[in-house]
Amino acid sequence: MTHFILSITLALILSACGQKSGQQPSTSKPIQVAKPDLVTPDFNADSAWHYIDTQVAFGPRVPNTAAHLACAEYLANQLTAFGAEVIVQEAQVTAFDNTRLNIRNIIGQFQPEKNDRLVLYAHWDTRPFADYDPDPSRRDIPIDGANDGGSGVGVLLEIARHLADNPTHPGIDIIFFDAEDYGQPDHRQLAYQPDTWCLGSQYWGQNPHKKNYYARFGILLDMVGAKNAQFYREQYSLQMAPKLVDHIWGIAGELGYSARFNYNRGGMITDDHVYVYKHLQIPSVNIIQYEPTSQTSFGHYWHTHDDTMENIDRETLKAVGQTVMEVIYREK
Repeated sequence: MTHFILSITLALILSACGQKSGQQPSTSKPIQVAKPDLVTPDFNADSAWHYIDTQVAFGPRVPNTAAHLACAEYLANQLTAFGAEVIVQEAQVTAFDNTRLNIRNIIGQFQPEKNDRLVLYAHWDTRPFADYDPDPSRRDIPIDGANDGGSGVGVLLEIARHLADNPTHPGIDIIFFDAEDYGQPDHRQLAYQPDTWCLGSQYWGQNPHKKNYYARFGILLDMVGAKNAQFYREQYSLQMAPKLVDHIWGIAGELGYSARFNYNRGGMITDDHVYVYKHLQIPSVNIIQYEPTSQTSFGHYWHTHDDTMENIDRETLKAVGQTVMEVIYREK
């Protein structure tokens, strides 16, 4: 999960990030969607849990490591097995400390012949630092990233498992972005640099896998697996796609998940959706855990060595996964 920054204005949405604010509900009207004529498949939380566990078993998925390469191959093979046309976008990007990172954005295209598309995405890399770990001696050691990285990918793999046999009306692209979590660490005394997070989505936004690529909208999943997680309405999402936010939260409520999809406003969070919108103007919604009473605004395990499989909860995976599936199967 990317960094959380203070005091940013709306005018900076295309280049930076911001901070939490008040708790007012949106005044925008929900998207009007006709009754679906497709049956939404059942999201299997056990299956999603397994996909997360498999990722974690590789070890920290940090660019330029053997675990990273092995997991990339696994993810591409899984999407292929599920019937996707897969593109692995390989590139080199420069990190905050001038390290050259070999990255892979992994793209699974379902019904690639269709021009009308939706895009679902998550980051698959993990944090090379544990900058919020209570033990200072372990802060330069990479983390497992079960929730932060693994959970969003696991949910999208379970969704992908259904798409070939149960096609949606629009085509679906599932993208696993790399190098999202290689941003400037907070435990070092470094001068602030902009745009050090989300390097994979920044690269893809400037070099999409198809010329003139566009999608109706995108949904980003980040930290969507923790027990009792709450998903507030993230404020960049409200700026770029307020009706879509209300539509998704409304569907979650219909399905019985209103206790998790909190209608209050969350923070303004630099994440992959900011750069997808900046470069390709695809309005996107970030479904991301938010804890306004915590020091970091995220879970206690965030960017620590406690981000392990013990945090992953099947009920949370089910709530997020079934909601997203219902959204895409209702689209005409």
